[in-house]
This record gives sequence, structure tokens and C-alpha cells, in this order.
Amino acid sequence: MLRAKHLSLLVLTLLFVAPTLSAADKTKKVMAKDITLNVPTTWKQSPASNNLRTAQFAIPKVEGDRDDAELVVYFFGGAGGGVNANLERWSGQFQPGGKKQKIYKGEAKQGEYYLLDITGVYNKPIGPPINRQTNPTPGYQMLAVVLMVKDKGNYFLKLTGPQKTVAAASKALRVAIDADVKKEAELKPEGEK
Repeated sequence: MLRAKHLSLLVLTLLFVAPTLSAADKTKKVMAKDITLNVPTTWKQSPASNNLRTAQFAIPKVEGDRDDAELVVYFFGGAGGGVNANLERWSGQFQPGGKKQKIYKGEAKQGEYYLLDITGVYNKPIGPPINRQTNPTPGYQMLAVVLMVKDKGNYFLKLTGPQKTVAAASKALRVAIDADVKKEAELKPEGEK
């Protein structure tokens, strides 16, 4: 009888003291062509909205933001341009005034990556890409990744949305690509020490 009482107390203590995973910490494996992503279960995958997209996810907005964020994965079969061309193109999707950006280089289980972290006024696309229409949207952030997968080519991941929501998803994006954050380093612009 005494043992059962102690066991019950131990179980109750573990229930209240043991750390639990939040919904944001739980992940699921998702295949996007040749890569495996470990995305939070709270990210809602939907069918690709056009044939340029390999995968896409809606990231639920955090308190204070009006919109959800979106992660899109692209793969162009070894095409799609190099690292610098994509970083410059993504940077150009934000208006120059007040734009802040950092570039990181790191290692993931699936290959080397470059990550652009940019905030400011985003030229949010309206309608089909062929129309090239945008709506200047302040308070946005983009985390854009070029993931170089050996013998497969470059994968491009673009997480865009309201700044608080994207900032909150920053760690999860790195987990999604199995990044080794300890080896990630900020790159300085050319000419800067």
C-alpha cells in the first residue's frame, strides 16, 4: 500500500514538474522532392499553388500580427541561379528605405546553406507573378535560404510574413533544414571588416 501511494505521488510530481513539448516544438517529417524537412506540426501544408513550388506551408500568426506567414520551397532541377543572384533578388523584394538585412552561412545535414534575414517594407505580390504587381507592406520579414544539396542542386526556401510571426519561426526554420546553428556565421558585406 505504501509503495502504491509513493508511486502515485511520483507520477503526479512528474506530470506537474516534467517539461512538456509545446505544439510548436513537435515536428513532422515532410518530403520536398529530394530533401526532408522537419516542420512544426502547427505549420499547415497545402498543395502547391503553382508549378514552380515544390512545397508550401502556412505558419500561424502570432499575437499582434494580422496575417499568417508562408514558407515556400522551390527546386528548379539544378537551375535557379547561384547564391548571390538569389540573395540579391530576394533583397530587391524589399524597398530600400529602412531595409535591414543580414546574411548567414551554415551547415545542415543535407548540405551547406546561405540564409538572408531581411526586414522592412516588403513588395508583397498581388495576383499572378506574371503581372508583377505588388503592394508595399511595412513590418515584414523574410528568411530566405539557398540549401545546396550535394548531387541534387540548390533548394530555395522562402519564409515571408509579418515580422513577429517570422521572427518567432526563425528557430523552427533552422530545425526544418537540420541546420547546425553552432556552425552558422554571419557574413559581412564586401569591404566591411
